[in-house]
Amino acid sequence: MLVFFGVGSLVLAGDYINAVGISFAFGFTLIVVAFAFGRISGCHINPAVTLGMLLARRMDIRAAIEYWVAQLVGGIVGAALLFLLAKQVPRLVTDDAFGSNGYGGRSPVGIGGGGAFLAEVLLTLLLVFIYLTVTGKVTMVAAEPVPVGLALTAVNLVGIPLTWTSVNPARSLGPALFAGGGALSQLWLFLVAPMIGGVLAAGLHMLTHPGHPVAEEEREQVTGPRPHMPWGRRLGGRRPGAGGPEAGGPEPGGPETKPPEAA
Repeated sequence: MLVFFGVGSLVLAGDYINAVGISFAFGFTLIVVAFAFGRISGCHINPAVTLGMLLARRMDIRAAIEYWVAQLVGGIVGAALLFLLAKQVPRLVTDDAFGSNGYGGRSPVGIGGGGAFLAEVLLTLLLVFIYLTVTGKVTMVAAEPVPVGLALTAVNLVGIPLTWTSVNPARSLGPALFAGGGALSQLWLFLVAPMIGGVLAAGLHMLTHPGHPVAEEEREQVTGPRPHMPWGRRLGGRRPGAGGPEAGGPEPGGPETKPPEAA
């Protein structure tokens, strides 16, 4: 959805809504998708965000790998659907374009590779940091999708003139596969830089928010329930050392053992 609607706004409507409209298309799409799926998976839809969650110890490596596979496949499928639609538009050029990211001659302002790398790292750092800060677990609940959507909007407002804004390897991979040419040769930067930004965001979050809580039920949701028994209880619901004949405690009371005044 993010690739189809976000990148689609660039490919199909970029001449009409410009960078501001494209930025809001990305941000609004993330907000509505996060409201729909945030309680289920956290709606990361971004390998860099999942990496930040992994380093923040909110999920295990197996869950993170499953998220990464799903995100990359989703980005490719979204780009395929968008490519199919774009081919129905007369005179629409998709070769070496198609909303793909780029630097040098493929950047709107001509930023070089070093500048593009730095921009992608810093912009991703902001986005992932917001994810980690406004959530206390893997999932998103209540109004948490709003700040992450606004952060993506702000990131795109700055990044579109520089690199067409990646901050998301899954967002970059799908369009580059269908654009070909220079988009594929420059793809490495938009796979590596966002992941570095995710690592830095996790480190910064640990410094600024030490001991940020992680809900136990959310950890179980991602890693599976941990076999345990209620604290201090045995099977059958009896506490160790609780009263009873086998524990040396008083015999269970009954009507015949009540004091006269209680009767």
